[in-house]
Amino acid sequence: MSVVFESQRPDAAAGTLPLLDARDPQRVFAWRVSRAVSVARFLAEARALAAQLPHAQHAVNLCEDRYAFLLAFCAVALRGQTNLLPPSRAPQAVDEVRAAHPGCYTLGEQALEQAPPGYLQFALPQVSAPELCDVPLLPAGQVIAVGYTSGSTGAPKPNPKTLGGFHLSTARNLAVVAAAAGGPCHVVATVPPQHMYGMELSVLLPMLGEVAVHAGRPFFPADVAHALAEIPAPRVLVTTPVHLRALVAAAPALPPLAAIVSATAPLPAELAREAEARFGAAVVEVFGSTETCVIAHRRSAHEDDWTLYPGVALHPQPDGTLVEAPHLAQPVALADVVELPAPGRFRLCGRNTDLLEIAGKRASLGDLTRRLLAIPGVEDGVVFQLDEADAAGVRRIAALAVAPTRSEAEILAALRRAVDPVFLPRPLKRVAALPRNDTGKLPRAALLALLGRDG
Repeated sequence: MSVVFESQRPDAAAGTLPLLDARDPQRVFAWRVSRAVSVARFLAEARALAAQLPHAQHAVNLCEDRYAFLLAFCAVALRGQTNLLPPSRAPQAVDEVRAAHPGCYTLGEQALEQAPPGYLQFALPQVSAPELCDVPLLPAGQVIAVGYTSGSTGAPKPNPKTLGGFHLSTARNLAVVAAAAGGPCHVVATVPPQHMYGMELSVLLPMLGEVAVHAGRPFFPADVAHALAEIPAPRVLVTTPVHLRALVAAAPALPPLAAIVSATAPLPAELAREAEARFGAAVVEVFGSTETCVIAHRRSAHEDDWTLYPGVALHPQPDGTLVEAPHLAQPVALADVVELPAPGRFRLCGRNTDLLEIAGKRASLGDLTRRLLAIPGVEDGVVFQLDEADAAGVRRIAALAVAPTRSEAEILAALRRAVDPVFLPRPLKRVAALPRNDTGKLPRAALLALLGRDG
């Protein structure tokens, strides 16, 4: 796998960088409808689409098809514009992003039932594929994307990303994926490209390295198996713990996998071991955020501690952790609480907002959720803290559980045997399904609505 073009720190705007690795114009860039698309063809189509775009500073990229997303993403960047990546494609989320960027437009390849005003629906350009292509160079400091946080801990927040920053962070991701897959590979991803994890592992990898990506976003296990069968080996599946759990339970016949990559939520070690045993591939969990991009990795089936990417430094703070990295223009504060057992390694102790202290006793929401999920019959669940406090000033704990064969009383009784009584969730509500978004995360507003509270 080629190493992406190294560059100066992203805050050094002088100089230019290639938008994509076009040193081999005939490199397979993507797989669409079982057909290989070369870098040269992709670039010709992206330039043709760029010529059709309106004049503006920002564009909301709502493409569902991953290849169409890549086309729109690069076309917008070629016009000197910025891709806006809302936390979801829900109309309200899109409207909030549009309101924050007056004059922006939205584009996508599909007809939408509730299309935003001025929505630009485009068809894939019909162009002849050249044998050669010149590499488009853009300013290293150009902000080519603004990613929004998922809203799982509050209101979504914007995070600008420069081309230079993406070059630096993607070099580390390419190295980790190459080590797991044994070299250049072909990727199927179950996560949307608008999410920063999906952006890094299914958009930037083919743009900046010897990786080809499948155009689809399969959801159900049978669809994942079909998509993997449409690409050659070595195959890498980019997914989430929620999708991986469904795959392990359904046990579809998959073509040989070189590696599985997981993120967006903690991956239980037992699930990682089950997936490795069932599919015969290493499961690599990556750690990051919309604010920082991916900064660490681990083999979850065999280790608890994380290995930091080269050049990344963590500085524990009273209320979280400060992250320094070559691709970050300035340090970023995260709510994650960590320990540093050895140079280049860290142990995740939870999030500052997850830590609980009641009556002198301590626990974490993450551990309480883990114990809820360990109860036989509980298929999915989450424990979280409410905003309002009781008469003693203590914020109450609530839980939602998907458990068709268990009653709420039975679930509470099982929890009572596993946790201190002061941390028992009240209320605990049994529901048909949790309001997970496209990446498996649980927006807080949706949890409160399902519980029957407005927060």
